[in-house]
Amino acid sequence: SVANMLSSILQEQGYKVGLFTSPHLIDFRERIRINGDIIPKEFVVKFIQENKTSFKKINMSFFEMNFIMACRYFMIHKVDFAIIEVGLGGRLDATNIIKPKLSIITNVSLDHTFLLGDTVELIAKEKAGILKLNTPVVLGEKKKYLEFIHKKAEVLNVPVHYAQSYSYECGLKGDYQKHNINTAVTAIQCLKSQGYLVTEQAIVHGLNNILKNTKLLGRWQMIEHDPLVIMDIAHNMEAINSVLSELLKFDFNKHIILGFSKDKSIDAIVKALPKNYLYYLCGSTNERIMNPHILGEIFNKYDLSFQVFDFSHIAYEYLMNNIQKNDMVLITGSVFIVSDVLKYLDK
Repeated sequence: SVANMLSSILQEQGYKVGLFTSPHLIDFRERIRINGDIIPKEFVVKFIQENKTSFKKINMSFFEMNFIMACRYFMIHKVDFAIIEVGLGGRLDATNIIKPKLSIITNVSLDHTFLLGDTVELIAKEKAGILKLNTPVVLGEKKKYLEFIHKKAEVLNVPVHYAQSYSYECGLKGDYQKHNINTAVTAIQCLKSQGYLVTEQAIVHGLNNILKNTKLLGRWQMIEHDPLVIMDIAHNMEAINSVLSELLKFDFNKHIILGFSKDKSIDAIVKALPKNYLYYLCGSTNERIMNPHILGEIFNKYDLSFQVFDFSHIAYEYLMNNIQKNDMVLITGSVFIVSDVLKYLDK
């Protein structure tokens, strides 16, 4: 969300902005954009054909190939800014080869614990790996476990900026986006202090026009009104808590379509789920998704009401045919669960 907010604001100022994010929801090319437009198929095909042998020689990963392709694409098109989202952690991520004008750490939460460590302190250490000598960093939250980031910042002479509070409206709905707005606008203020021109009008229009400017999907995205159907990717404990808080605003019968990747802290997430909602546990064609029947065993442990479906789009179709017009459906959890429904609707 922060990466897309930044892109939209800078686009409104008239800059040419490259945006590299992951994963994609419908089309692989969503990962690489310039001013909201996805990378052309022809460029992808030509780039892989020209470099496939070299990539195989050094055993490059899928993500590494994507990142290098983005760098090449942005270089050829001479973007004014390249906004690069880290894939995993930071310290050992492929994206960490760049020397940025500004680094941003939006938050630190328990995620990908099998690779990054099983405490927020260890994960903070991995994220701090993106800090560069004399390069400012914006921190989206102020919590005790960020002490490690501060220590590393002192060693590298990194100016630390905490996200300030602002009252801007945004095209991305949900109260939890306020934290992201604060982080993005603070980052823009840091860029302004480095001499870049960004007007107040660009900030206001950039936040309001984010969906038009970046084509971002899957963030509190409303796809139906009667019944109300919203999809929102929430793949860790912190994100789930934010979405659950948002649901309290709606006085409807709530149906939750969800599934999780195997590498998440599933037990802790399920334990936090309200008992008065109806859950529809789903699998995916992506092998990273937990088998919904195994997920159901955890739901049984916490006495939650659920049904099991092979795929989220089947659960969605079932609910559209069987619930009341004044009910509410939330499609959430893993990016793959949301992606499967979006692909189904796209067809």
